[in-house]
Amino acid sequence: MNGTLRDGVVRVGGDARQRFYDSSGYGRPTGEGVALAPVEAAHLLFRDDLDAVDGMGLREFLGVEDCVVRFLVYKDLRERGFYLSPAREGWIDAADSHDIDDSAGPDLIVYPQGKGPWDDAIAYRVRVVGERESIQASSLGRCVLAVVDEESEITYLDTSRPAIDGSTTYDAPTDVGGDLLADRAICWDPPAELHEAAFYGQRLAGRGAEGGPLQLSLVETAFLLREGTIDLGVDLAGVVDRGRRVEGERFDRRLAVYTALREADVVPKTGFKFGADFRTYADVESVDDLGHSEWLVRALPADHAFAPRELSLDVRLAGGVHKRMTFALTTPTGEIAWLGVDRLTP
Repeated sequence: MNGTLRDGVVRVGGDARQRFYDSSGYGRPTGEGVALAPVEAAHLLFRDDLDAVDGMGLREFLGVEDCVVRFLVYKDLRERGFYLSPAREGWIDAADSHDIDDSAGPDLIVYPQGKGPWDDAIAYRVRVVGERESIQASSLGRCVLAVVDEESEITYLDTSRPAIDGSTTYDAPTDVGGDLLADRAICWDPPAELHEAAFYGQRLAGRGAEGGPLQLSLVETAFLLREGTIDLGVDLAGVVDRGRRVEGERFDRRLAVYTALREADVVPKTGFKFGADFRTYADVESVDDLGHSEWLVRALPADHAFAPRELSLDVRLAGGVHKRMTFALTTPTGEIAWLGVDRLTP
């Protein structure tokens, strides 16, 4: 059986509808024949179910159509037992992007196992990228990234827009005294609950100390100053200026993210050991009975572009310490969009 390539579509006549679409979900029907996207035609050539396209076998066809990366992902998902369709405009109704940035939609629509393009169900919307491509963070959030590395191994990353909320509440005191020292502050005689119940700062006497002075990071200091909880003899603008001097514009992003997390009743603590800005605790009742943190958070500019290697490293590290990776995409005005990324085995 042979196909003809015209305007980016491979058309196959005869009983192709029954052989390809009805039995295995390839292409879309055109009477008795089918119209195939190049990646579908490539897979049928690979399987020897299609003899040639305009006289070309798989080797020549992949060179002409330049679809080898999508072909590798398509082939992998087919071998995992899925039917799938190309996300072409007008091809199938289910191909709508549903991404955050509509300019970067999926490449493939994957149906649940046992279902196909004739069913009203979608398992994954897959976007295919090579390991050297860059990916706008704003284009992620409701799709699966299939990253093809230089040895044709495929890593699947599920991206989402998670809700960030917790249940840590605390009636904070006011005007707790202290001093701003270099890149941190110290409250010399704080109420015990400031650390024990709300998990602000670290005891100067060390972990496990039952009292004594409390040292605060600059983001904690700025937040507590804004809330009126502490009084350092320095206003909020002075602390923010100190923060900008020690870490540049990154301080503004981290402060915006810290504030958003605290306002969502989530406790952020430094994520330095994990290469992140914060680790988070959703439900803190007491520092003495503290569970594991749930999320690692990186604060990034909203226009950040990821390298796939960067995403893979962050997600792998988070999974290795039993946490989930999330990115806080922050605008200059402090608006935040949360982006969660997890490894996926389809």
